[in-house]
Amino acid sequence: MVNIAVLGYGTVGSGVVEVIRTNHESINRRAEEEINIKYVLDRRDFPGDPVEDVLVHDYEVIVNDPEVDIVVEVMGGIEPAHTFVKRALEAGKSVCTSNKALVAKHGPELVQMAKERNINFLFEASCGGGIPIIRALNKSLTADEIDEITGILNGTTNYMLDKMSTEGSDFSAVLKEAQELGYAEADPTADVEGHDAGRKIAILSSLAYGKFVNYEDVYMEGITKITQEDMEYARTLGMNIKLLATSRKVGDSYYAMVAPFMVGKSSPLHSIDGVFNAVFVHGNMLGDAMFYGSGAGKLPTASAVVADVVDEAKHLHRNIMTNWTNQPLPLTPLDHVHGRFFIRVKDVAVDELEEAFGKVQTVETDALPEEMGVLTSVITQGAYKAGAEKLGDRVISMIRVKD
Repeated sequence: MVNIAVLGYGTVGSGVVEVIRTNHESINRRAEEEINIKYVLDRRDFPGDPVEDVLVHDYEVIVNDPEVDIVVEVMGGIEPAHTFVKRALEAGKSVCTSNKALVAKHGPELVQMAKERNINFLFEASCGGGIPIIRALNKSLTADEIDEITGILNGTTNYMLDKMSTEGSDFSAVLKEAQELGYAEADPTADVEGHDAGRKIAILSSLAYGKFVNYEDVYMEGITKITQEDMEYARTLGMNIKLLATSRKVGDSYYAMVAPFMVGKSSPLHSIDGVFNAVFVHGNMLGDAMFYGSGAGKLPTASAVVADVVDEAKHLHRNIMTNWTNQPLPLTPLDHVHGRFFIRVKDVAVDELEEAFGKVQTVETDALPEEMGVLTSVITQGAYKAGAEKLGDRVISMIRVKD
């Protein structure tokens, strides 16, 4: 028997308990052991809930019980989660978590602690909910040199942009609807400003490239400035606006960013709608690969957590190698990164635009007769900024392009 303790009985924690109790026969068969929930930690009481039988309020009960083999951290936030996880690892207990904030900030430290003790710290559910992208990077793609990861890693913003595009709603109306449906938090900052996706791309990049990408070094731009006018141009171009988290290896350098992009039909990310997530990976041997599925939600996330529990149960006191070190990965300044840009302008002639940005393709729509859109050729972000400074307030807005 393998005893586990679940820290937190919120949305994901209750999902973990439900998944284990509903699928216990197949889970035990795959783990080759009986998985037993010995404790659930929460500050609250749950009268009438079956979890009452194993509910505790004091973490000391768990960390000091030698019979607990695996600790499942689904509390969220940095503290006390970080302290609880460290103490569990120090006590020789493997840990799995869905906590992207914890993994993005302290992942290398916790991976190293587990390695030194021949136990495990796993975090499949921290990126992409139920999509098994971390396991793929850590196991299935180890023969490849990964040179790009680009994904829709936040279901809330994808849902909002989809609604803005298909229903013509503005940002504030769609945000209110997303909050009413439970897709967006009361404070939606982490989602709509790109912080959530930034943490996830930092984690995925660290695993793909083998060094620590600090999420605080990732450029993050959200969707709060996207308007119906932007959507009109996207429709004219046959593109969709998506919040993409992307990192690439270019030569010997790397960059990482989160920003809205106009995505063309040739991209597999063009048609990812609603609250779904998708991750595109390119490897030098593999070529292109795409991972798609439910990026959030109680049961998809819990399913990924329980998959880690099964992995750890099969590898008790045997470390599963994780390609992630404490060595920092320097990121190239974005001014040096090449790309195409869609720019909305007013009162500017084409020859003046080409003097600022080089060769451009004009985009006009009858719905916006007093302005013009242009698509640049491939230039650096630094070149875009220099050109935009020349035009001053005649530049209305800019969105990056992924054909």
